[in-house]
Amino acid sequence: MDFFTAMRTSAMGLSVQRTRMNLTSSNLANVETTRTDEGGAYRRRTAVVAAVPLAETFDEIFGDSLHEQTHGAEVVAVEKDQEPGRLVYDPSHPDANGEGYVEMPNVNVISEMVDMLTASRSYEANVTALKSLKAMATSALQIGE
Repeated sequence: MDFFTAMRTSAMGLSVQRTRMNLTSSNLANVETTRTDEGGAYRRRTAVVAAVPLAETFDEIFGDSLHEQTHGAEVVAVEKDQEPGRLVYDPSHPDANGEGYVEMPNVNVISEMVDMLTASRSYEANVTALKSLKAMATSALQIGE
């Protein structure tokens, strides 16, 4: 893997993890939102991540088998979780149904915090990889001095 492919791979990882952290932050911010523009309670949002080939140039696509096997990741969609929210009995709430129940968002704070930690650690790992790559490139340039 060459220098630019390694940088591209880490940059793609940073982008995916940033999106995951943003979605988790949004989910946590809306943990009590019972009314949205679409109607109904807030729905948890998740990122759909897919592997994408890194080969871009003609030489990479048709040149060697290493680039055929090298993939990065990117967010291809953001989906709403269709699981129903929990029902809370609160007949005085403006969004209560006829029986006095309010549908709360389907956001679980504990699982969101776990998602936030994993995204944060993955982001840190990609930053560390970029720093190591930079250090190796700097060292390689200093050899020629």
